[in-house]
Amino acid sequence: MEETLDNAFIADAIRKLIGDRAYDSDRLDEKLWEEREVELIAAHRKNRQNLTQDGRPLRRAKRRWKVERLFAWLHNYRRLVIRWERHAENFLGFVQLGCMCILFRHY
Repeated sequence: MEETLDNAFIADAIRKLIGDRAYDSDRLDEKLWEEREVELIAAHRKNRQNLTQDGRPLRRAKRRWKVERLFAWLHNYRRLVIRWERHAENFLGFVQLGCMCILFRHY
C-alpha cells in the first residue's frame, strides 16, 4: 500500500484512504497517521474487540463502487486481463488506452 501511495498521480496530498475490512488494523492506522497524516477509513472486522469508528466516515465508502466498476470495465479488454506485455510502459499504455475507450463510450 505504501508503494501505491508513493506513486499516486494526483497533485494534492492524500488525506483520507478508504479501504475494505482487510485494512482494519490499529498498527496500520497509526503508521499512516504518523508518517503521512492520512486518515484510514475501513469497516471493522467481525472479530474486532474495541471499535475505533462510529460509522460516519464509512458512508464515504459507498462511493467505492465507482473504482470497482472501472476495474470491471477494464477487464472487458482481454489484453488487460492477461498481461501479455513484457514491459511495464507498454502495459501502462494499454491501461490508458482502455480508460480512454471507456471514457469515450460513456460520454
